[in-house]
Amino acid sequence: MFSHIVIGSNDIEGARAFYTAVLGVLGASEPLVNVNLTGQTRLFFRHNHSVLVITQPINGEPATVANGATIGFACESPEQLTLFHDTAVANGGTSIEDPPGLRENSLGLRYLCYFRDPDGHKICGLYVPPPSA
Repeated sequence: MFSHIVIGSNDIEGARAFYTAVLGVLGASEPLVNVNLTGQTRLFFRHNHSVLVITQPINGEPATVANGATIGFACESPEQLTLFHDTAVANGGTSIEDPPGLRENSLGLRYLCYFRDPDGHKICGLYVPPPSA
């Protein structure tokens, strides 16, 4: 459904280091770095036909977080989800909500983790176990 998501950063090099480590857990490689015509640096992290773009705000104002927004990343196992979370925390992220683990809600069983990146954006890791046979 989505082709890309763009978020702002007030520390583009810090964001590059953070997301290179965290998204590397999911299999993403180093970002493509682009400087647009007005001088803002943008980082393009590509993986499985999806793109996360981290950018210096084009309007010159400080980057801010969206209240109520969460960016979710699919994980391939509970172990990868925990590593995704722990790598984020080890690289300057902040763990929020419950610790990574199994949750049950109206959608069924799923593994979740939540953290904030160094700019304050809320990130979720999600693993949905396959249906029982």
